[in-house]
Amino acid sequence: MQTYQEPADELPYITTDDHVKFLRVPAPCRQVTDVPEYRFDDIRTDDIVIDIGANIGAFAIRAARLSRRVVAVEPLTCDILEQNIRLNGVGAGVRIIRGALGDGSPAQVRWDNREVTMPTLTLREIIAIAGGCDFLKCDCEGAEWCIDPADLAGVRRIEMELHLPPISGQPDPLLLEYISRQYEFELSRVPCHGPLGLMGYLHAVRKDRR
Repeated sequence: MQTYQEPADELPYITTDDHVKFLRVPAPCRQVTDVPEYRFDDIRTDDIVIDIGANIGAFAIRAARLSRRVVAVEPLTCDILEQNIRLNGVGAGVRIIRGALGDGSPAQVRWDNREVTMPTLTLREIIAIAGGCDFLKCDCEGAEWCIDPADLAGVRRIEMELHLPPISGQPDPLLLEYISRQYEFELSRVPCHGPLGLMGYLHAVRKDRR
């Protein structure tokens, strides 16, 4: 995963190898500019894509090159996210929700040195705001275990970072059982010497909606 680093030249932004631009601005938390751990070249033009944990737009901007409708959910870096979306000319296709995934109750949301307490939205509520969901990308530091399995009923594709203690609470066996029953999936596990609390990355395709 590539993250923002202070550059040596004078341009106000950096450009990745696949020509995505990110503003050079300070922030109290990591700014992710590349997402090689996620698979999304099968996003369809008419898909509704939801990016939960959008950070500064690394996934959402790339998804907006493939789909006309992307909803980016982000609690901490929304201002930078919004600027990067405009910088890349995809503002017409990306809607930002300033919020976090959860059970609907207020919660502390933390990423590196930035922490806020805010109301959360259930996945059902986020999908209702988005008008549906065909492709779900989720990287929300353990809040994935708040997902009600029934809320995935219309989701064709899932790309999700899965967490363990101490980052999250215990995994929800009902969510894992639902995914194993309804989806063909692969789990790219993080090596034992990888970050503590990160299980791996889920790549799932609903069996009846390939």
